[in-house]
Amino acid sequence: MHAKRHLICGIHITDRLQHAVKVQELLTQYGKFIKTRLGLHEVGEGNDSPNGLLLLEFLDDEAAFTKFTGDIAKVEGIEVQKMIFEHP
Repeated sequence: MHAKRHLICGIHITDRLQHAVKVQELLTQYGKFIKTRLGLHEVGEGNDSPNGLLLLEFLDDEAAFTKFTGDIAKVEGIEVQKMIFEHP
């Protein structure tokens, strides 16, 4: 059976080194609901960017998606954006 919706969460992380542990704890806690995970960060000449971007696709479980996005948004230095694509 195909999902009726794609629940996508974009997470912008400032100061990745400082916030990575808490973010990873939440990713582990909600891992059974995460279908796809893509991590992006900028790399400069000999110097990694302190910022990062995660894109997550959740299983079609709006309660878990809403709880996760609320929990991750409480972490200092995190900005969350949500996208929901519906299928007919």
